[in-house]
Amino acid sequence: MNLDDFSDLIERPDGGVRRDAEERRERLTVPPGALGRLDELGEWLSAAQQSVPVKPVEQPRVVLFAGDHGVAELGVSGRPAGSTYDLVRAALDGASPVSVLARRFSVPLRIVDAGVDCDPELLPESVVRHRVRRGSGRIDIEDALTAEEAERAVRLGMAIADEEADSGTDLVVLGDLSVGGTTAAATLIAALCGTDASVVTGRGGAGIDDLAWMRKCAAVRDALRRARPVLGDQLELLATVGGADLAAMTGFLLQSAVRRMPVILDGVVSAACALVAQRAAFRAPDWWLAGQVSGEPAQTKALDRMALTPLLDHGITVGEGTGALLSLPLVRAAAALAAELPERAPDEETDTDDAAEGAADTGSGTGGDDVKSGV
Repeated sequence: MNLDDFSDLIERPDGGVRRDAEERRERLTVPPGALGRLDELGEWLSAAQQSVPVKPVEQPRVVLFAGDHGVAELGVSGRPAGSTYDLVRAALDGASPVSVLARRFSVPLRIVDAGVDCDPELLPESVVRHRVRRGSGRIDIEDALTAEEAERAVRLGMAIADEEADSGTDLVVLGDLSVGGTTAAATLIAALCGTDASVVTGRGGAGIDDLAWMRKCAAVRDALRRARPVLGDQLELLATVGGADLAAMTGFLLQSAVRRMPVILDGVVSAACALVAQRAAFRAPDWWLAGQVSGEPAQTKALDRMALTPLLDHGITVGEGTGALLSLPLVRAAAALAAELPERAPDEETDTDDAAEGAADTGSGTGGDDVKSGV
């Protein structure tokens, strides 16, 4: 598998449709610009859907990829190493923030176990049947995955994207359930952006103290030494310093763009996977939205590189797709406004144009008199 092949498969959202959406927006009764970024969101959705007016977002889905990371053994996370199972169990039981919001918003929640470190019998078959391996390697001293496992993980993500697109999902909120995942994400982003460990290392969703942050910086630094020699091959990079969940998310993002299925990114982990995917296919980010600012410096670095501006900034650090899911009502509102606001009547447009021309004539006449008196 060569991820660079996706570059030929992914096209940008339809530019002609977007121009049609922009022209329609100018004809609405609400003045252009009065709705701020909602106008831009509506036009982006129109282009993605190839539809003017834009269609409502009727079948969104939250998709969370889950996995443990061996680097958590170094005490770089606020949660114990190997405890991703607890996060998955809470989400399945409806006791996590993302599951509460998904229930409130009536959005289905799907969890994909790519590399959780627990007995498979502890999780439902629908969750665990895709698992690539049990946990990922400690990236500061060993590869996260073998080459074969990395390819399996990417293909897993691609298969999940195809399943969602085939089932009619029209927008995905993408997140992760992981312990140690932000360390792997920071390493990927530092490697791809050419920055040092201290620039990208944050305190994770659960929060860590200064000593744990220093351990995390050292782990990212050591992992970076292993990542830099393989920067020319995205699949090898994911195998070296990624993980099963991150490789699966990367495959999911790339195949979603192939299938023209928009995705809202959550925090630093999804941003890292998006950055790897962008390296393989430069048009892919046109299919993604950044849902929120997570407070992780690596996320900011990655989003800047991809020119993605987050929709929300509420200081949410819990991860798990929570912040991205909170941005979904904003996207739905943009679609509703773009589709349902009435257009101005033709006589209103004529009156407006005449008034504008009259104002221009008056202004030019006044300006001319001013010039003459000045002379």
